[in-house]
Amino acid sequence: MVCRRLRNNENKFQIMSRAIQPTDMCIIVTYRCPMRCKMCNIWANPTEKEKEITLEEIQLLPNVKFINITGGEPFVRDDLDKIIEICLTKAPRVVISTSGWYEDRIYDLVEKFPSVGIRVSIEGLAGKNDELRGQAGGFEKGVRILKKLKEKGMKDIGFGITVSNSNSADMLELYRLSRSLGMEFATAAFHNSYYFHKYNNVIDNKSEVCSNFEKLVNLQLKEPYPKSWFRAYFNMGVINYIQGNSRLLPCEAGLVNFFVDPYGDVYPCNGLEKKVWHEKMGNIRETPDFQQIWNSEQAEKVRSLVRTCSKNCWMVGTVSPVMKRHIRKPLIWSAKNKFRSMMGKPAVLDICNNCHS
Repeated sequence: MVCRRLRNNENKFQIMSRAIQPTDMCIIVTYRCPMRCKMCNIWANPTEKEKEITLEEIQLLPNVKFINITGGEPFVRDDLDKIIEICLTKAPRVVISTSGWYEDRIYDLVEKFPSVGIRVSIEGLAGKNDELRGQAGGFEKGVRILKKLKEKGMKDIGFGITVSNSNSADMLELYRLSRSLGMEFATAAFHNSYYFHKYNNVIDNKSEVCSNFEKLVNLQLKEPYPKSWFRAYFNMGVINYIQGNSRLLPCEAGLVNFFVDPYGDVYPCNGLEKKVWHEKMGNIRETPDFQQIWNSEQAEKVRSLVRTCSKNCWMVGTVSPVMKRHIRKPLIWSAKNKFRSMMGKPAVLDICNNCHS
C-alpha cells in the first residue's frame, strides 16, 4: 500500500514537472456574432449572455506573454473594456480579433486602451468579402476602421483572412493593400472543428490555393523585415497542411498555449472535432484554480492526445508559440530563402510527410 502511494505521488510529480507554464492564451468571450460566414456556423450557435464567462472567472486565469480575445464577435460584450483591463494586467500584449461590425465600439475601446492590438477579419475584396461573410459593406468598413486606427497612432493593427476555395487570389490583393497601408497581415486556411460548428470545410482546388500561397511566401521573403520572413515560413506550413502532410513542427497545444471558451472550458486548441477526439483539460468554473487544472491528470491525458493527434492543424494560435520554442528550423529556412530571394530565386518549400519526427 505504501509503495502504491509512493508511485502515485511520483506519477503526480512527473505530470506537474512536464506541465511547463503557458505563454499564450486565447479567450473566446462569446459565441454571439452578427456575421453569417459561410465557413463558420458560430453565429447559428450563440451563447446566452448570462452564461458567458465572467470577469471574475477571467481574473482566475494565469499571467502569460500574449492574449488573444476572440469570439463570435468580442464587441457584442458590453463589458469588453473591463475584460481588456483585466487582460492587460496578465499579459504585455493583448490582441482582439473582430469582424469590425461595431465600428464605434472599437474606437471607444482603443481610446481607453491604445496599446491593444486589433485584427479585422476580411475575407477578400468588397464583393468576395460580402459573399463569404454574409453581410454587405464589411470590406469598406474594415478598411476604414484600420485607417482611422492608424491615424490615431495605433501600431498593432491589421487584417486577418481565412482562405477557402474561392478567395485565395483576393488574399494576394489584401496582402498588397496591407503593405501599402503599413499594417499586419494574418492568414489561415479554413478548418473543421467543434468551435466553428463546421465539418465540411474542404479545399477542393488545392493546386490554385497552394499556388497563391506560394506567391505570398515569395512576396513576404522580398520584404526587408525578418518578421515577414517568418510569416513566409508560417504560410509554407499552410501549404503543407492543405496538401495533407504532417506538420513542419510538433504540435504543443495544451503545453505552451490554451483556449478558454465562453462556458469556462479549458481546451488545448480550437481545432478539435468529435470524429477525431474532443476533450477538455478542465473548467475554470468547476475548478477555480487554474494551476490545479493545468497540472491535473486530465490535462496530461489531453496533452498525450495532442501528441498523437492526426489532424495536423496549422493555425497561428498554436503554431506561433511553437515557432518561438523551436526557432532553429524556421530561422534556418528563413535565412536560406531570404538569400535565395535576394538572388532572384523562388523559395524552396519544405513540404514533407514526416517533418517533425
